[in-house]
Amino acid sequence: MTPYIQKENVETTELDGEWILLNTDQLTITKLNEVGGLCWSLLNKEQTAESLALAVSEKFKSTEDKEQLKKDMEEFLSHLDECGLIENVN
Repeated sequence: MTPYIQKENVETTELDGEWILLNTDQLTITKLNEVGGLCWSLLNKEQTAESLALAVSEKFKSTEDKEQLKKDMEEFLSHLDECGLIENVN
């Protein structure tokens, strides 16, 4: 699994259950829902799709298939990476 962490150039605000991320290098804004916000807050330390899937499953008492949840987290991390919000730790 590929570990990721937040980039330092991102300002974060939580407002009414949504997270707003401002990439100060690219001047882009990304909005996240509550689940995305949880994942974002965990990414202040090294995380993988698998570790995020486990955290989401525990926090929200998810009954979703573990493999599907892991796949969803991989897609989420890919999106954050494309937006320049996280970086590969390796």
